[in-house]
Amino acid sequence: MRFRDAAGLQLELVERAEGRASQWAFGGVPVQHAIKGFGGGVLFSTAPTKTEAVLEHILGLERIDANEEYIRFRSTADLGNIVDLKLEAMPRGNMGAGTVHHIAWRARDDEDQQEWRAWVRAQGQAPTPVQDRNYFNAIYFREEGSILFEIATDPPGFAVDEEPEHLGEALKLPPQYEKYRAQIEEIVEPVTVRILEEDNEHEAYF
Repeated sequence: MRFRDAAGLQLELVERAEGRASQWAFGGVPVQHAIKGFGGGVLFSTAPTKTEAVLEHILGLERIDANEEYIRFRSTADLGNIVDLKLEAMPRGNMGAGTVHHIAWRARDDEDQQEWRAWVRAQGQAPTPVQDRNYFNAIYFREEGSILFEIATDPPGFAVDEEPEHLGEALKLPPQYEKYRAQIEEIVEPVTVRILEEDNEHEAYF
């Protein structure tokens, strides 16, 4: 199911058997029908052949399909593992609402990330120094197709400043941004999870 969000970003809901089922149920949607996570992404590159080489020969994705419009790659993960690359070169977009800033890959820990940083650098890319993002550490590099890739660690995780059972109930900020809390709260739109009137009807259907 394809749609655009409030900012104009095109999204898709895709049914897949792979991946661990959601552990959360809400609003009448049981876990077996809840969203599991990201399925993957579609890349629009200014130099598709350059991006293709990075995906296959640097990041190690497997090319599994292609047609006249796209090449499909798959990683070793069981979720978030499908990346489609558009074969037509696209102009570089402007940043703002309705756009994606970067695409991220997972590193097991800091040691794994450092190995990836050394490997990416050895292949002619220019990874950044490690950036402390409070909930994870990140490195970035922009390949020749103008796509910004991130490699981020799993730890320490989002439970560093709140209990897992209360995740998402309050706006959490890294320590360096706490002094800007008032300004941030003024511009961040509130997030409301709605329980629809139809949910009780759908519960029996699901």
